[in-house]
Amino acid sequence: MTDILIPAQELAARRKPPFPGETPDYARARQALLAEEIELRRHLERVAAQRRALPQGPEIAKDYRFIDQNGAEVGLKDLFGPHQALVVYFWMFGPQRKRPCPMCTNMLGGLAGNARDIKQRAALKIVGRSPIERQIAFAQERGWANLDFLQTVGDDYPKDLGALTPEGLEWPSLIVYAKGDPPRLFWADEIRDEMCDPGQDPRGAPDLAPLWNVLDLTPAGRDPHWYPKLRY
Repeated sequence: MTDILIPAQELAARRKPPFPGETPDYARARQALLAEEIELRRHLERVAAQRRALPQGPEIAKDYRFIDQNGAEVGLKDLFGPHQALVVYFWMFGPQRKRPCPMCTNMLGGLAGNARDIKQRAALKIVGRSPIERQIAFAQERGWANLDFLQTVGDDYPKDLGALTPEGLEWPSLIVYAKGDPPRLFWADEIRDEMCDPGQDPRGAPDLAPLWNVLDLTPAGRDPHWYPKLRY
């Protein structure tokens, strides 16, 4: 039986301001915003439940191969370890790049800080086209001690994901697999350029990058013309 939720506006009316001195205008606006934040939280929960309820995804019939951090060749089904779920992030660091994509780098920085916790519940792998030694060297430069990197053997994997175009352009890709023999697709980020809203970069939802979530809390919000750098 589904629990009956208290209306968000009623919950928001219970707010207790942390500091005195609010103007009536601020109090009204903040309470209205709080109701929307409660609705957002509920919507995120509904989306997560809908994702978990997806029917069984397609089998991954192709035997994709990778080079792990020990230099050994492994297949996709070898990457799960003891877990039932495998989360893979394909990052834009092909051999043609002098340095990796700054946006991918920022994303991995956030994942690196949470990798040990994530790996209690799911396998987490970072896949790139550059030689594994090159990826590890950059990870050491950034202080990413807890991310596991893999090098693709050939380009079938990124091509099939749509993460590598015939012209050689790379795109990041986040994908989750369910354990099996063979493994199955559980979910993949499918939001693309043609699905983005006016004035926004295409991005998935929920946004996994701490950078943007924190900046969304600030008065100026996200600057659509500002992007993180590899060095400051």
